[in-house]
Amino acid sequence: MTELYILIGILVAFILFAVYRYFKQRRVLTTLSQADFREGYRKAQLIDVREPKEFDGGHILGARNIPLTQLKQRLTELRKDQPIYLYCQNGSRSIRAALLLNKQGYKQLYQLDGGYKKWTGKIKKTKKLQ
Repeated sequence: MTELYILIGILVAFILFAVYRYFKQRRVLTTLSQADFREGYRKAQLIDVREPKEFDGGHILGARNIPLTQLKQRLTELRKDQPIYLYCQNGSRSIRAALLLNKQGYKQLYQLDGGYKKWTGKIKKTKKLQ
């Protein structure tokens, strides 16, 4: 019986953490439709947080590649006084990037709804010599 209470306690703690994280993410990051994203990203810092190979395979025209794995070390490349438009493949990495940026004092954070996978606008592919 004790094991059941422990299991229920762990499950409740997990659910509470998930709910807390969801509401924190909603407070920190604004998710934009493709039309709204397209309307504002030219006046902002457009950051692709995917890995370089994904970026080279295709990215939104005008984006800079700062992978989530390097974001902490490359914070000096981002300005706090301008909006930051983030995207990744489907949205999960841009959420983590936004939480990290918010901790560092960045406030105007936006993400593309559905990520690059759903993007229908202009893209650029980087050709690398093999």
